Parts: sequence; C-alpha cells; structure tokens
Amino acid sequence: MHGQGSGITGAGSGIGRALAVDLAARGARLALSDVDRDGLEATAVRCEARGAEVRTDQLDVTEREAVLAYAAATRAHFGVVNQVYANAGIAYYGEVAREEFKDIERVLDVNFWGVVNTAKAFLPHLIDSGDGHVVAVSSLFGLITLPGQSSYSASKFAVRGFTESLRQEMLVARHPVRVSCVHPGGIRTSVARSAGVADGLDPDSVARVFDRRMALHSPEMAARTILTGVRRQRARILIGGEAKLFDLLNRVTPIGSQRFWAWYSRFLAVAPRKQAS
Repeated sequence: MHGQGSGITGAGSGIGRALAVDLAARGARLALSDVDRDGLEATAVRCEARGAEVRTDQLDVTEREAVLAYAAATRAHFGVVNQVYANAGIAYYGEVAREEFKDIERVLDVNFWGVVNTAKAFLPHLIDSGDGHVVAVSSLFGLITLPGQSSYSASKFAVRGFTESLRQEMLVARHPVRVSCVHPGGIRTSVARSAGVADGLDPDSVARVFDRRMALHSPEMAARTILTGVRRQRARILIGGEAKLFDLLNRVTPIGSQRFWAWYSRFLAVAPRKQAS
C-alpha cells in the first residue's frame, strides 16, 4: 500500500477515519472526502502527522457530478489511483409502517447510490492503474435482517449484490481490479448516535440500544481487519466474531434465522419519542 493513491469516502469519522490513519501509517497517498468539513480536516491532520500526502474534498456522495469530479481530481493529483474505499453511509431505524417514503429514499441514496457513484467514478482510473481495488462497506445487515432495519438492510444488501456482480465482471473482462465487500458487525462509531428514526421513536433510545447491545469493536480494529482482507484479496471481509457467527447461522438455516432474529429483536426494543411537557 506504500505510495499507492487511495480514495476514502466518509473519512471524517469512524471506520473511514481509522482507515485513513492506518493507511497513512503504511505510506499511502490519500484523497479523503466527507460531507462533514470539520471532521474531514481533523482526519487530515492525523494523517499528515504520520507523514502522509493528503488532499481533502468536502463531498456528498449522492451528488454524482461531484463524485465524478472528486475521482478525476484524485487521479490528476496523484497520477494514479490504486484503491477506493466506498465507506460513506448513514443509519436509520423504523418499521415499514412508520417510515416515510422520503426517509427510505434518503437511506438508499446515501448507502447504495453513494457506493455506485463512487465505484463508477473511480473504476476507469483503477483499471488504468494496473493494480486496482474497490472496497465497498456494506454491513452485518447486508447478510441478515432485523425488524426495524428494512431500509438500512435493503441498502446494504444492494451494496453486497452490486459489488459481488462487479467483482465477477472484472474477472470476466480480466481487468486488473479486485473488489471486496465489507460486512462490519457492531462498531463503536457515531453512526448510531446520528441515526435517523421513524416518526414517534426516540433517537436517544436507538443510540442507547446500539451502544449497550451491539457496539463491540473499535473503528481501529475494523480498519485493521479491512486492510488485512484487502492485502489478502478477500472478496468478502467480515468484521467481528458476531458477523462470522450470524453469517454462518443465516447460511445453515436461513428461514430459522429469521425467526431467531424476530425473537431476539424483543431485547432491542426502542422506546417511543418522549412527548414535550
């Protein structure tokens, strides 16, 4: 990874920041992007402190022309782009009956179309590099489903399908581009605390449930696992023992696992929004 040009979306916090800092320590040249300018600059400072060459772009991955410009600017700046980490994403909790169409569309726009925009924008440059790699971050909920996660799971299953098909296309065409899909388990990031929720639900309750029941691993551990998988050219990268266990359960008994998750969700109950007094 030393000397390679690497683009990272969602680099302003969480897994994206941890990836950037780890890659900086490995000598990568970094094109960092995030919608959060302050978070992005804080990440850049950490990477530069490790001696990395860094450029930053404030970027909304749903804005296709902006993503295309980001990819082109990265190629122009570094001369070559070897890796792109399509990491930007948002969380959302709500039952289908409660969700607004606009909220479902927003989740899909960021989590799925953000990956599509990023992968397509960088793909020609990765092919030209002769040694390219697309790394798309899905989720544990791109392998299993839970009540209240219909929109989020749909977006993450879509990322999985898109990247697996893209990988096959690269193999058939014999392009020098590897493709990996990442499925993190519970990672301690700000995503849950900033999650959107359906009308009538308490966002603080969503964050508390995630922190108590699911936030098992640090972003730094996630980044190390991802980069090990990238180095080993893994098509699927599972982060955390729970991700591996639940993936196995789902493959062994897909229908039975749905019943299990429906039962287990009772222990993840989210409180209704408190009424103003």
